[in-house]
Amino acid sequence: MPLPPPPDHEDLDPRDWPDARAQAHRMLDDLFDHLERLREGPVWRPIPEQVRQAVRQPLPRRPTPLAQVHEEFMRLVLPYSVGNLHPGFMGWVHGGGNVAGMLGEMLAAGLNANLGGRDQMPVELERQILRWLAPLFGMSGQAGGLFVTGSSMANFMAVLVARSAALGSEVRNKGLACARRQLAGYASTAVHGCVVRAMEMAGMGSEALRLVPVDGEGRMDLAALAAAVAGDRSAGRQPFLVVGTAGTVDTGAVDDLEGIADLAAEHRLWFHVDGAYGALALLAPALAPRLAGIRRADSVALDFHKWGQVPYDAGYFLARDGELQRRTFASEAAYLRRSDRGLAAGTPWPCDLGPDLSRGFRALKVWFTLKVHGTDRLGEIIGHTCELARYLQDRVLQEPRLELLAPAHLNIVCFRLRGDDSGRRSAEAVTRLHESGLAAPSTTVLGGRLAIRAAIVNHRTQPRDIDRLLDALLPDLA
Repeated sequence: MPLPPPPDHEDLDPRDWPDARAQAHRMLDDLFDHLERLREGPVWRPIPEQVRQAVRQPLPRRPTPLAQVHEEFMRLVLPYSVGNLHPGFMGWVHGGGNVAGMLGEMLAAGLNANLGGRDQMPVELERQILRWLAPLFGMSGQAGGLFVTGSSMANFMAVLVARSAALGSEVRNKGLACARRQLAGYASTAVHGCVVRAMEMAGMGSEALRLVPVDGEGRMDLAALAAAVAGDRSAGRQPFLVVGTAGTVDTGAVDDLEGIADLAAEHRLWFHVDGAYGALALLAPALAPRLAGIRRADSVALDFHKWGQVPYDAGYFLARDGELQRRTFASEAAYLRRSDRGLAAGTPWPCDLGPDLSRGFRALKVWFTLKVHGTDRLGEIIGHTCELARYLQDRVLQEPRLELLAPAHLNIVCFRLRGDDSGRRSAEAVTRLHESGLAAPSTTVLGGRLAIRAAIVNHRTQPRDIDRLLDALLPDLA
């Protein structure tokens, strides 16, 4: 005898839809209030120990009313976030988000689409972003692209695709055992650390990445790059990848991408550009010429959540050869069987183009941002942040108690308290600024000297925020 059907169970939808709707509106209103009043509050608040303890509760076994959980968020979480929404946040290269993108993210969460594949409009929307990006970066309809968490993942994907270009599809089965010669890659000493990790995770090891010196402008030394490639060839190694940087993390320097492209073409190297934040300078007409050569790249990594002002996270990997990207990642699986019709149609699926099968709808908040604001407006914002950096640089140069440590190539200014050879005073001044909530720069080390680093990324930042940073800093110098 067949078993009787089990009884109906209670699902997770609200029992009282009008009440849930009203609560949802209260939550959205609270976020709008927070955004509208950002300037009235501090950039950052230290987290009191009682707040940390308040969230250290046992795993909840029983339901808690949504209104109560929202109240805990407002009291325990929202006041103590990193602060990158605030116009005074200049510590790291974090975008400020935008309301259209936030609402797009809300809609994406409500849709709860898995963009691993299948024939659905969310996947088609992600493909549309590729159709917009490819020509911007000088790529054709044969290009491949994929949303990822951020440029750390995008740079890792670039290393894997470059490895496939050098060793062929055999590397997927045999690994580096199929390499007849040791592979060697190249990047400047100013390259982001995630590129080093990418070489480690790809099985080649960090020593396979040659870190090329930079010139006085913080750009990769092309003569040293050529010598490193020639040295590896003479030693029987196989140069396969060169990574140029569009906007170094310390100073915002842009490598000579045109020169790197020439060398890569001469030596048949995969030319990848880490443009985590700087690649989107292409949207600003005054800045785009500084990226000359990026349109010759074989692949590009970029983050919409930085200069693109899209809410976290929204990284992107773009490859000129979309078929090579697919061969690098696609795999057969019976449970992912494709069809010419029905929900299983639409090949290739996004899961064929990268490491993730379960993927959120990141494309929607990007689509909302681009549609609502337009690339011209975003380009103006990018250009404005660089104007603010030049304004800060000028104020530093005019202040005898401060010393500029690197030119403001794009939107990052590095300086220190004059005569602070140990760096202790500069570091302490930055910490005090954080704790005051008035401004939030960060620190880095340039040429062995600790620098105060102001990265101006937020679309809300204005000249008065630059003045507020320096006015709060300068009393410490008396």
